[in-house]
Amino acid sequence: MRLRLPLLLLLLAVAALLSVWRPAPDTGAAASLPPEARATLQLIAQGGPFPHRQDGTVFHNRERLLPQRPTGYYREFTVRTPGVTHRGARRIVTGGDPPEVYYYTEDHYRSFRQLELSP
Repeated sequence: MRLRLPLLLLLLAVAALLSVWRPAPDTGAAASLPPEARATLQLIAQGGPFPHRQDGTVFHNRERLLPQRPTGYYREFTVRTPGVTHRGARRIVTGGDPPEVYYYTEDHYRSFRQLELSP
């Protein structure tokens, strides 16, 4: 009987922690990106010129995978895909003007990972 109470308390504590725990966003360093994504980050930092007319346009976050922000907060930029003659599926989405947050998607907005960029 004495063993059951500590075990029960331990299980309750674990359950309480799991109920408030949320996994951290999938983050990554720019160094882990494909070279084409790093080139796009350089273009963003220097203000262009961008290869596609859609680069720098408003990203509307219709998928609601990024934090909700006012329209115009997010901008999207094409990441070249070797061997593809169209824009492909890879993008960098920035938030803020100037950008304060960066996201990378390689599957045309089905998933994102937040990028940790060094100043």
